[in-house]
Amino acid sequence: MRRLSIFAALCLLSACATETGGGGSETSRKYVVFFTSGSTAIDASGTDVVAVAAAVAKRNPTMTVVVAGYAAAHGNVDADQALSASRADVVAAALKTDGVEAARVRENPRPPANETPAVAARRVEIGFLPAG
Repeated sequence: MRRLSIFAALCLLSACATETGGGGSETSRKYVVFFTSGSTAIDASGTDVVAVAAAVAKRNPTMTVVVAGYAAAHGNVDADQALSASRADVVAAALKTDGVEAARVRENPRPPANETPAVAARRVEIGFLPAG
């Protein structure tokens, strides 16, 4: 039952992450890659999200791509911060592999926190900002 609850939460978070707010542009939304607990491996659905975000980046060459990594706090703040940074590194590398220029990608690992649900803490958000 717990796995079903986690799966349902992932589906809901994915749906929220893919909404553009009714008419928003493709650069105004967040593209979210979820990870399993303690992992930095991108799964098949994460690879698809990165590919879509890379395509958006290529269509919008003047935008900066911001990669924000998240991790839950599990007691060892340094390890949790390193996990957050590693997740951001992995997604940034995948964006570059998919053709996004390295100079346009800015990594922003977030500090570990327990304010968000466990599933939401295991994510990387890809967003876009005007260059500058």
